[in-house]
Amino acid sequence: MAIVLASTENMSYEDWLEHRKLGIGGSDASVVCGINKYKSPVELWMDKTGQLPPQEAGEAAYWGTQLESIVRDEFTKRTGIEVTKPTVILQSEEHPFMLANLDGTCEVLDVGTCIFEAKTASAYKAGEWEDTIPDEYQLQIQHYMAVTGYAGAYIAVLIGGNTFRWKFVERDEELISMLIELESAFWNHVQDCTPPPLDGSDAAKKFLSERFPSSKPQSQIVLPDTAADLLAQYDEACEELEIVTEKKQQAENLLKEMMGSNEVGTAGGRIITWKSVFQERLDGKTLKAEHPALCKKYTNKTSYRRFEIKTAS
Repeated sequence: MAIVLASTENMSYEDWLEHRKLGIGGSDASVVCGINKYKSPVELWMDKTGQLPPQEAGEAAYWGTQLESIVRDEFTKRTGIEVTKPTVILQSEEHPFMLANLDGTCEVLDVGTCIFEAKTASAYKAGEWEDTIPDEYQLQIQHYMAVTGYAGAYIAVLIGGNTFRWKFVERDEELISMLIELESAFWNHVQDCTPPPLDGSDAAKKFLSERFPSSKPQSQIVLPDTAADLLAQYDEACEELEIVTEKKQQAENLLKEMMGSNEVGTAGGRIITWKSVFQERLDGKTLKAEHPALCKKYTNKTSYRRFEIKTAS
């Protein structure tokens, strides 16, 4: 069961962000589980412990909020199910670290009270909504059901501004148990002020690049003994990657040989293309030689940190 943590009526965006730090919300669930493409568990931990500056809502989040009522009204028009918009932040009574800020609730015969979640998606992500819903939204909905105790949820999405879909999602007790376990472990890290371990996601890689954007020239450090295990893990992964990459390249080469000079091939219900691509590129070497001042004027200097491992001499 859930209790009301706070009313969101007339709540400022800044206050809403502060209330989010009091627990784990539905959109945080995929981050805790390590499947979010844009945020790592460590970055979420820093946010919950107040180590990151407040972030403005991005363009996608802004339009998602603006279009929420339109998606909700369209869902009612197509299904006949009335949706009520709650103006509260809910908190799990059994697991107080779990919070829910619902887009809506609805009453359904033989099911009872259900969650309603409104989404918007670009046309490029239409494929993710064909037969199911994206994993991060599945986790978000199951998180909400864990907080509220509800048995089902409806999720509706407007794709590319011109395609509307909705689906019913049943409560998944096994998935909810896993979420509670992972979120509980994560919240222990927040309460103890100890960061969770970094994973191998692109989000974690991005986080490290942003946190440590530049190196101190000539600086050096002796790493702890555990670095030896990580080096062994790195070497093993490199060997496996080399084998897998070679197998992939062999399959690609054989398919290209079959296609010859043809642009498109079909096999096993799939379409393979091997098309000529023409590009125009600026000849920087010639430009620098013949017009050095012009080249210097329009040259931007960028920096990044290159990671490599080699044997000490």
